[in-house]
Formats: sequence, C-alpha cells, structure tokens
Amino acid sequence: MAPIGSFVLQGTAHLNSGPHPERARADAEVLLLHLLAKDKAWLMTHLDEELAEEMAANYLELLECRCKGEPIQYIIGETEFYGLPFRVTREVLIPRHETEHLIEKVIAMGARFSAPRIVDVGTGSGCIAISLAHLLPQAQISATDLSAAALAIAGENAKRNGADIRFLAGDLLAPVAGEQFDLIVSNPPYVPCADRATLSVEVRDYEPTIALFAGDDGLEVYRRLIPSAFEALVPGGSLLLEIGFGQSPAVTELLARAGFEQIVFSSDLQGIPRVVCARRP
Repeated sequence: MAPIGSFVLQGTAHLNSGPHPERARADAEVLLLHLLAKDKAWLMTHLDEELAEEMAANYLELLECRCKGEPIQYIIGETEFYGLPFRVTREVLIPRHETEHLIEKVIAMGARFSAPRIVDVGTGSGCIAISLAHLLPQAQISATDLSAAALAIAGENAKRNGADIRFLAGDLLAPVAGEQFDLIVSNPPYVPCADRATLSVEVRDYEPTIALFAGDDGLEVYRRLIPSAFEALVPGGSLLLEIGFGQSPAVTELLARAGFEQIVFSSDLQGIPRVVCARRP
C-alpha cells in the first residue's frame, strides 16, 4: 500500500503519455475520486491516507483506458450538462457545452407560450429534453431517437433528474407523425464523413457513429428534418437546430426552401455560428 497522494502523482505521470497530457493531473484525480466515491475536498485532506492494494489495481485499469483515448465521461459513466447529472455510455453522444447555447435559445422562445409543446429530435442521453423540462416546467416535452439503447439511457436520466418526458422510438419526427408542436429542437448528426480522420481519438473511436456523421457534407439529416419539421410546427412555431462549422449558408438555403422565415443564427464562445432558429409563418 502507498499514500493516495503518491498514486495521484503516479497516475499523472501515466497520463502524461496519453492523448491529453495537459489534463493529466485533473484526469488522474477524477479517476481516483470516482473509484473511491469521494469528492475533491476529501482528496485534499486525505493525501497521506493509504490506498488498498485492490484499489490500486483498479486505478491502473482506469488509467490504461484513459491512455488509450477513452473519454473520461465514459470511463466514470457520467457527466454534467446545464448543472444536471447525466449517465453516459458509448451508446450516446457526450453532451457538449456548445449545446447549452441551444438550450438558452429554446428557453427564450419557450417564453412566448404558456405551455409549449416541444419535441427533441434525436435525444441521445436526453440532456436537451431533460434540461428543458427543468427550465420550462410548464412545457409538454416529447423526445425521439432511432436508438433503443440511447432511449434507455435517456429514460434513466429523466428518472434521475425528476423529468416527465414522453420518449418515443423512431427516425426523426416519424414517432410523432400527425402531431403539431410549438417548438422543435434538435442537435442532429452533422459531421461530414470525410472529416472522420480529423477527429480526436476520443470522438472517432468511442462516440457513436450514428450520432456524429451525416453523409458526405454533414447535411444529410438537415435535408430530411427541416421539411418535416415545417409540417409538424404550428403556424408561428419555431425550429431550433445546432449546426456545425461552416454550415450556416447551406442550412439557411434548406430552411428558406422549406418555407421558414426569420432565420437567425447565434454564435458560440469562439464566434462560430452554432445555433439557428427559424420560424414557420
């Protein structure tokens, strides 16, 4: 046995050879705290406490997974999004902070309705729908996904966070065919298949392909979703989408061709157009 502090140092040294040495110390601490079911405050006051031998072996296994590029969120099985905890597995995309911009725009649009009917298309972990349920408690929220495994994770997350959401299996808006909504929101796959080699090992080798890639130009899902969303919105309703780098001109054309008006883009912290909001007349 050895002091916990020395294991943190060893873990940091181990991760220095991994894909993100700049995060080695932080990742080493997160993995150890996950194993011990403790928090950072506890760690700072127990660095001299000894770590049991079996715990040390388990810690080494986690470090090896991280060194190979497995995202730390998958290793520990959870992440945080918009202040809420979410279980994540390799069946679902890891929620990104960029998607919080999408949440903010939906909240602003939802204020126009007393009890907005909202559908989250391609819900994945459920992070968008569940966050909206917390922030718009008066809303009636549905969520769809093609993946039954993803819906199972989303259902667990909804229960964990006390969110009342109707989850439906199927492609895009097919599960809610014939229904009308005030707001349709989606963070669909939008990475061009040609960009696969440029992605980090964490994304390319571990996150679900179905949630990332959308044809040669990344617009395949938008081409199908945008026209069907127009038909599923009430007059005056809005479609809100997350988009990828450089896609705003093409998405504008698709939205205008479908009949949408008041097409407005919002940029992320890097100044990249990240969210588009469009209104059905």
